[in-house]
Amino acid sequence: MPDNANPAAWLAGCIPDLPTPFDERGAVDLAAFARLCERQIKADVPAIVVCETAGEASTLTPEDQDSIIRAAVEVARGRIRVIAGAGSNSTSQAIELTQRAEAAGADAVLSVVPYYNKPMQAGIHAHFRAIAISTALPIILHDIPSRTIRELSDDTLAGLAESRQFIGLRDGTGDIARLARLRQRLPTGFRLLSGDDATALAFVAGGGDGSISLVSNVAPRLCQAVYLNCRKGRLPSARYLQSRLAPLTASLVRESPAALKYALGLLGLMRPDTRLPIVELDELAKREVADAIAEIGDDEDLACPIERRHGPRLPEVSAATS
Repeated sequence: MPDNANPAAWLAGCIPDLPTPFDERGAVDLAAFARLCERQIKADVPAIVVCETAGEASTLTPEDQDSIIRAAVEVARGRIRVIAGAGSNSTSQAIELTQRAEAAGADAVLSVVPYYNKPMQAGIHAHFRAIAISTALPIILHDIPSRTIRELSDDTLAGLAESRQFIGLRDGTGDIARLARLRQRLPTGFRLLSGDDATALAFVAGGGDGSISLVSNVAPRLCQAVYLNCRKGRLPSARYLQSRLAPLTASLVRESPAALKYALGLLGLMRPDTRLPIVELDELAKREVADAIAEIGDDEDLACPIERRHGPRLPEVSAATS
């Protein structure tokens, strides 16, 4: 379907939710961030997500977010889409972040259900409608009740999707049965993406359009292969590839984004530093991440085949190399 018929046609496949690298002083490391972006572009991802869950958005200043989005846009140069996280539990702040993302050149925003406030569904609907009025950018909704307490109900989603400005949903519920319910109620061009790596294959096999993924940061080509095999009907191949990723998925989601940053540090792509209240992994968690990476260390996706260089036991890494 051409883009002019479905403006969300590009929103499909395995899309990484990028972390935000910090330098030894705790400032945003834009050089390392650019490397992460370029690596994903070379893996042929359709888009990248920045300043969202994996990006420690709640610890970023508006100026941090501006610089990250602008850096992503500059690296992308139109080769892929840049989706900027712009959510908040304050509607006015979400509007400000959305407008700043638009000014920085983002192609779309990802906006999460307001957290902590526990708004009623009418308030959630009004929140997202106010954001939509404030911008010309397409909006992807993010439903992740484990973090927000309140869910985005099917009725609220269907009402919002009547506007073509709302182009998709990142569904972090892990509820595969929901997919069939939603397809009957949403416009044909509305995109449904899993926000849960553990159930992403089942989601796509059930008719989903793709996923927004943590694991894709570490193994982008392998994640893309899972998606493409599934969409082409080669489910045994997709399941086999997914099984290779299972230990990595389990190790990353347990303590994200600290585990993700440690994994990318082992690959020499960035420092593993986080901002409080997130702290570094304990030694057991580090070993689980290292062992999970070693299991797929021969895959062509990995930037540096650690196991080949260092043997079966991986070294501790405190800082990324350039």
